[in-house]
Amino acid sequence: MTAMTVHPDRPTVSNEKRMTGPEWRARRDDHRRRVDTLVGPYLAARRKGAKHPVIDFLFTYYSSRPSHVLRWHPGFGVVLEDADEFLPLRGYERDGSGVLVGADYVRRRLDALTATVDLLGATAARPARLGCFGLHEWAMVYRTDETRHDVPLRLGSAGTDRVVEQMPLRCTHFDAFRFFTEPARPRNETELSRASQIDHEQPGCLHATMDLYRHCFTLSPLLPAGLTVDCFELALRARDLDMRASPYDLRHLGYEPVPIETPAGRAEYVREQSAIADAGTQLRAELLRRCTHLAETARHA
Repeated sequence: MTAMTVHPDRPTVSNEKRMTGPEWRARRDDHRRRVDTLVGPYLAARRKGAKHPVIDFLFTYYSSRPSHVLRWHPGFGVVLEDADEFLPLRGYERDGSGVLVGADYVRRRLDALTATVDLLGATAARPARLGCFGLHEWAMVYRTDETRHDVPLRLGSAGTDRVVEQMPLRCTHFDAFRFFTEPARPRNETELSRASQIDHEQPGCLHATMDLYRHCFTLSPLLPAGLTVDCFELALRARDLDMRASPYDLRHLGYEPVPIETPAGRAEYVREQSAIADAGTQLRAELLRRCTHLAETARHA
């Protein structure tokens, strides 16, 4: 299992109420260096118009922007000194000699916080299911000539279809299931819907883990940037496995396939999926704790 790293740039409401200008600028600069280490070359290429079939997903699908991961926020409950540059940003207001995320903004986000707490809590309460083998990507190209990425299929169309027909589809994530082709939908063991999403989400799902990043940036600036980058970094790992186990041939980009059509490939997938799920469990618990606290604050503010 891959251990999660505790990053020093993640402030906590309970033990850090005020940061001087030099303190928060040092945190901000550390944060930017960390993001640059993770995706600096990718972001530079993106600014020039380059496309990437793996990493683009975390921005295009989630309607995220690089600024969501690049911008440093201290999180709710921290007053920043000498920080007028934050005042134009959503949620911030002046507090005496400092700047902070205001209580009014927390109140306005109560519905979003409550929905996030409900979904995260339901997901965390279930055991991880590790037998899907990433077949959702295969189901999205089953019996169709249209693919979601402009790269070849490793096994060709006929070989891809045979894999789907020989293995059970066990997808539990509606936002993957909704992209299944029409012939693939009835093959899934469960008919999923948006209304029943909370009844099926489970912590072994790579997409449920990637969604932790989405929860963070949609609730910005209530959450500290360190937690957002933790979730983004794990989403990168999950997306990497997601696409290496997919039917696409991405070796020209340096992604060696996880051939889930073989016993060895399925074993490799489960090992990596389990490690990602374990890391996601830790981050989900931290995110749930913070969102629960914020929701309570919003109700009583």
